Amino acid sequence: MKKFFALVAIIGMLLGANTVVYAQNEQDTTQNETVDQTVQDSVPATTVDEATTEVKEGLQEGEVPMHQQIKKKFIEGGASFMTTVLLALILGLAIAIERIIYLNLASTNTKKLLSNIETALDEGGIDAAKEVCRNTRGPVASIFYQGLDRSDEGIDMVEKSVIAYGSVQMGLLEKGLSWLALFIALAPMLGFMGTVIGMIDAFDSIQAAGDISPALVAGGIKVALITTVSGLIVAIILQIFYNYIVSKVDSIVNQMEDASISLIDILVKYNTKK
Repeated sequence: MKKFFALVAIIGMLLGANTVVYAQNEQDTTQNETVDQTVQDSVPATTVDEATTEVKEGLQEGEVPMHQQIKKKFIEGGASFMTTVLLALILGLAIAIERIIYLNLASTNTKKLLSNIETALDEGGIDAAKEVCRNTRGPVASIFYQGLDRSDEGIDMVEKSVIAYGSVQMGLLEKGLSWLALFIALAPMLGFMGTVIGMIDAFDSIQAAGDISPALVAGGIKVALITTVSGLIVAIILQIFYNYIVSKVDSIVNQMEDASISLIDILVKYNTKK
């Protein structure tokens, strides 16, 4: 019962607050209408129409969708240089997405893999362990397979093969990063080049006009700087992806090195048992 009465009291308070707010809103609306009517009576009709037109134009400009604003800036910046910056973004994102997918597929649960290999060695020997590596995807499993394939030649040979094939897998993991770094450096360079050419065009227009017009100078500089902003935005986006990919590669390489040491220890134990 106490909860029920408390609930009823809360609902009553909310309804009372809503009534007060509603009454206040009606009072404010009435006052605003009175003030607006007074202003309209005191201000000429032409002034009111001009103010209404300016407000409507401001609302229309504020309601422009984002993609149309981007399209407008793209055209103002110059199609030639803005297209090259856009191509750098597209190609860089394509490489980054491909690397992210590849690295995520290359990630392996090394602890589980080592446990399965150790169990396979105890139950079926080297061939069973190689079969486990063959059925597991990722660079770690490939390195383990190469080491197990040369286990009959001694532990030293296993260690050398693991190190050699680990370098090969590291190269596969870092594939394409040089191109991504190129697009990161190229995008702002293209933007700066577009800015310089735009400034040259602006000064040519000033020379042709024979007079330094503030509107002419400001318009030329604005258009020239659009390419620089675009190039910097592209470089920032690609740099974020690049740092993520590099950190992912480093994580996988650390797993490979740690797991390779564990594999050699497992093979040493297996050889001592035979």
